[in-house]
Amino acid sequence: MFSTADSHNKLFLMAIGCATLNSCSDMDNIDSEGFRITDGQIEDTNELIPSRVESSLVGMYHYMGTQYAGAPTNERDDDFGYPTACISQDLNGADMVCDNSGYNWFSVSGDYSDRNETYANPQLRYSYFYNQLKLANDILASVDQNTEDEKLKQYIGEAKAVRAFDYLCLAPYYQFNYASSKDLPCVPLVTEATTEFNNNPRATVEQIYTQIMNDLNDAIDKLENYDRKGDKTRIDKQVAYGLRARANLYMGNWAEAANDASKAMEGYTPYSREEVSQPAFYNLNDHNWMWGISITASDVTKNGGNPSWPSHLGSFSGASYAAAVGVYKRINTLLYNVIPETDIRKQWWVDEDLHSDLLNGQVWGEASGQDIPTYTITDVKMAYVPYTNVKFGMKSGIGSATNDCDWCIMRVEEMMLIEAEGLAMSNQEGEAKSKLEAFVKNYRDPSYTCTASTKEALQDEIWKQRRIELWGEGFAMADIMRLNKPVVRFHGTDKGNWPDAFCFNIEANDPYLLLRIPQKESNNNAGIVNNAGGTKPISLQNPNLKDGVTD
Repeated sequence: MFSTADSHNKLFLMAIGCATLNSCSDMDNIDSEGFRITDGQIEDTNELIPSRVESSLVGMYHYMGTQYAGAPTNERDDDFGYPTACISQDLNGADMVCDNSGYNWFSVSGDYSDRNETYANPQLRYSYFYNQLKLANDILASVDQNTEDEKLKQYIGEAKAVRAFDYLCLAPYYQFNYASSKDLPCVPLVTEATTEFNNNPRATVEQIYTQIMNDLNDAIDKLENYDRKGDKTRIDKQVAYGLRARANLYMGNWAEAANDASKAMEGYTPYSREEVSQPAFYNLNDHNWMWGISITASDVTKNGGNPSWPSHLGSFSGASYAAAVGVYKRINTLLYNVIPETDIRKQWWVDEDLHSDLLNGQVWGEASGQDIPTYTITDVKMAYVPYTNVKFGMKSGIGSATNDCDWCIMRVEEMMLIEAEGLAMSNQEGEAKSKLEAFVKNYRDPSYTCTASTKEALQDEIWKQRRIELWGEGFAMADIMRLNKPVVRFHGTDKGNWPDAFCFNIEANDPYLLLRIPQKESNNNAGIVNNAGGTKPISLQNPNLKDGVTD
């Protein structure tokens, strides 16, 4: 891919138009969401037969990892499905750092200019889920909801679970948490029964979660006898329990969250300490993955594989933005510094001297082991910078130019942490502490002891473990919003490893935390009253904020 010196210029020109300015008039060409029918979707839904529903289900799942899924008429290299939303959300948070560079397609998430309703990045993050909702709704409209046919019941269960997932991926970002804001507007509610798309006001937070819970309750019932036969791209009953565990966690239904997480994780075991002692998190077949996106070589052929998550998030791709122009995603030093040396997860990032034990035994071209960080290949790899992540490996091998890496949507470790938090917050602190210690001691840090003495302190400790364990997987902002926490990137006068434009703290409940409904949706839906208030953060604002974890 990067065979000439012009490659950097090509990447820069492609990135600079939207990563630096990002007002992107191309947004006018993207259809309003919730009622757009994409190529390959079903026709004459009332006439569908089971084989066609099956085909539609496969397409519904595959959509999640499709290149140029959000803006098919305006190809952008930050448009690669659900992982785009995950990276954006983590870069809105406190723990993922990237350069303020024209090569960085996600700079708008670093500096919070993605709150501009005309920008492309928030449009993509909105459109993925409403486009997939349309696919799910079409399936549901085609099947008799009272059917006794087991196969059709399964299809209904899968479609409803996907719809619930989509709303779970929207609700935390457009309004504050359920406990404080359940009567406030969230996002438009669109189901198979919706007919008024041009005047569909935002539903309340409570209405959205009621839909989520109703869909998941029905999905769990209808998936009772479904065996997905090892196909982890699809939702089965345990994954539906896992989604309901997330929903209950976001709603503050603590005991229910713990119970659902326990049911979801049955039969799954975490990555062992040995398994995460090398770059991982790229293979759907891994025993701890419960649900994910299968991404094959044929899925990442556009523009040399640049629109893909290994290109932007990983540090080992031979065809990428991250390595080729040095926009490596790295951990905030505030979080890095609270990870004990005995915790294997500290090695998921190189240290200030560019060392990580995860690199031992690895080879990239002519470099091996600890020489990899400083190894350079013209137009392919720049040297790592301190705290660059080495968490995510490559399915086709380090240095591969084929970005065919699967994406994890749910794994058992998340369920274990949900269970622990649910127990802690439902006055079962002893059992919560025991389960948390068992996970961390047995799988990550044999020296770990939980010292939290109150349920609030225990919740913060579990949040710290989530921030470390799930770094880069898209949970950062959902946790900040549901826990009503500030975004704390730096302390006092110490800017850590943040570039100036991204070095700020944001108070909890600042209205600027809320994403805006994209202008294209507002133009087509007269019922939309958008989020407003707050101002774009400025460098070094709120230096004295604390979050309870990195203090």
